[in-house]
Amino acid sequence: MDKKQILIICGEPSGELHAATLASAIKEISPEIRILGVGSLLLAQAGVEIIYDTKGLSVMGVFDVIKKLPKFFALKKLILKKLKEAEFEAVIFVDFSGFNLRLAKAINKSIATIYYVSPQVWASRTGRIATIKKYIDRMIVLFEFEKDFYKKFGVNADFVGHALLDIARPSMRKDELLDKLNFSGEKTTIALLPGSRKQEISKILPIMLKAAQIINKGINAQFVIAKPKQADWRTYDRITDKFNLAIKFVEGNVYDALNIADFALVCSGTATLEAAIMQKPFLIIYKMGLLNYLLYRPQVKIPYIGIVNIVAGRKIIPEFIQFNATPKKIAQKALEILNNRVELERMRSNLAIIKSSLGQPGAAHRAARIIVDFLK
Repeated sequence: MDKKQILIICGEPSGELHAATLASAIKEISPEIRILGVGSLLLAQAGVEIIYDTKGLSVMGVFDVIKKLPKFFALKKLILKKLKEAEFEAVIFVDFSGFNLRLAKAINKSIATIYYVSPQVWASRTGRIATIKKYIDRMIVLFEFEKDFYKKFGVNADFVGHALLDIARPSMRKDELLDKLNFSGEKTTIALLPGSRKQEISKILPIMLKAAQIINKGINAQFVIAKPKQADWRTYDRITDKFNLAIKFVEGNVYDALNIADFALVCSGTATLEAAIMQKPFLIIYKMGLLNYLLYRPQVKIPYIGIVNIVAGRKIIPEFIQFNATPKKIAQKALEILNNRVELERMRSNLAIIKSSLGQPGAAHRAARIIVDFLK
């Protein structure tokens, strides 16, 4: 074989972002390494040869998992076949833990296994730690508390910092985008980040828009929705058409939307860290199907779901989860904060602390160096 090759596997848009930056860094360090991948557009743009396009594969809740089981079984079979047909130096799993940990068991350390972006075993399903300990050769984590957590269970983990520190920056100046959107510099700009999965957008965006209508009665505001490139426009159109609210969109760059925002309503997930890095005060919102919530809630062992609150070890950002995620409550809290300069500054100060705890820029490059050295 002329080239060493590795396989990188992700299945969620947020995980693919990390996978793409990691793949680019590996190629920069070792251009001779051929990288094949399970992913989509971002991974392909990073120079990875896609063997399976995961667009539409992400799931939310147990019933969505059941519905897509045939696809997961077919994908697992394809990957195992690919690993048998050709010689690979390693498999790199990126997030997507429900699928990736089962695949790691099936591979059974027949080749090197590396995990980048840890499953959230510190929040729920701690039984997965045993699987990680048995089937993963190298664990690379984004948060320092994860390294300490794994150490308690006898698992060595490398803390490299968070790759978002390298990419969380706008593509244009604030005044340029305000002009492009025909926004007033005098109004309060509020960004809505309803998630990247179709199910999240369908559940959470209507709540955000109803809250926006209430907020708009209390202050002179304008609203922008951050839309991921891979998300279907029809999902947004179907929802926004029901609201008498002037809304603009920013597609493909959440940092541009956050850059012009004075405040944000954010779906729990990676976007909360993006808002924290951009130093934008925000509220955390999350809602899922009732049966899924009743199934998952008992498994969660920590008091918060927002990663910024988990990293802080206390609630620095208000959370509106499930039954508490009502437009009226969200709007009241948003107006309360927006009308209180001291509270806004307190939020920004706490977010600055969170940002500083994420390590130094260059996380993906550090992770890539660990992987390349490990393979040698």
